[in-house]
Amino acid sequence: MPIAIAVTSPDLVLPPPDGQTPDAAVFQPPEAQPLDTAVTQAAILLDQCGYVVTLYPDSLPGPYVRRLHMIRSVLESDRLALLPVALPPLAVGVLARQLRQLSVSDLSPGVLASAARLLAHYIYAGAQLASVARLDRVDVGLATHLGSLLPGARFAVLVNPVPRLSRINGDEAPEGPGFGTRLTVARGKALRGDDWVVDTLAPHWRVQGVQETALPAESGRWWGTHRAVEFAAAIPDPSVLYQLVSSVRREECHWCGLELIGDRCGFCAGPLPRAAGGHALDPPARHRLAPAGG
Repeated sequence: MPIAIAVTSPDLVLPPPDGQTPDAAVFQPPEAQPLDTAVTQAAILLDQCGYVVTLYPDSLPGPYVRRLHMIRSVLESDRLALLPVALPPLAVGVLARQLRQLSVSDLSPGVLASAARLLAHYIYAGAQLASVARLDRVDVGLATHLGSLLPGARFAVLVNPVPRLSRINGDEAPEGPGFGTRLTVARGKALRGDDWVVDTLAPHWRVQGVQETALPAESGRWWGTHRAVEFAAAIPDPSVLYQLVSSVRREECHWCGLELIGDRCGFCAGPLPRAAGGHALDPPARHRLAPAGG
């Protein structure tokens, strides 16, 4: 059985690009499921798959996060990884899909869990917004804030890998990835000119395809508005993802003994000793990737 990848909402389980990518498990919020039922289901999943890697947006409500940690505590299991991700919800779903693709490979559980931080560097995530009045993920200047109050205002917000905020003006688009990606798009409430992402951004970034899906429920909280077109451009090829992860030096967690890449274990959260700190995840520029459109 492949290592299980879990998320915290059904709308974070994005359709796979092929018929071989395993599905994701979904944890339920506290108000939707009793604790004993959640613990039983998690135990069954661990028995079936051995290890579970759980991704969730860092905006997830506190009671839900505490529920996840309570499940892990009750099970007394070090085989359940809980990984908050500082990406918008749609991008978390894209990252989870990448891990699902890799879960059928020969990567060990510790490497797969710690690969989430590495692969997140290569996801270009953002949104087209009608207002940035309640946006707290990037710096919003006073002039931009006031501009968002004008009728018909539109903004392009890129939050990863480098934050960037600009007014949408004609056919202009923020600089995108220099390697091949596929664009996933999710539309919220009606937004004037909401085809900008598909008609302008996608060609400018030379993406290898566009997939549309439903806007995650958590996106309204993350962006401060439901009038959004969220997007995430990411590497779609599992062989390239595998090459990226395999190119990073592996270490052994001195707390739980699992293999890992980077400087922190995804399962026990134990950091590498300072002497080994030089083997943290390489920055994106260190890796060679196929150019966009290649």
